[in-house]
Amino acid sequence: MSDIDIYIQISTLPDDLKKEVGNFVAFLKSKKSTKVTTKKQVKGGLAKGLIEMTDDFDDPLEDFKEYMP
Repeated sequence: MSDIDIYIQISTLPDDLKKEVGNFVAFLKSKKSTKVTTKKQVKGGLAKGLIEMTDDFDDPLEDFKEYMP
């Protein structure tokens, strides 16, 4: 259905129904805009305690000793 067809149908409605159509259009627009803005917030620290690093994490690997000065 084209915009012109919709306009013709709306223009033939009585004033009280035109107001109702306007309210419905406003509702649809607000529904669309709230979906975009309501994103799930990610909480930091959810993986705390699941990953452990050893004390020698930053130490050079033995495999690369020949390349280091």
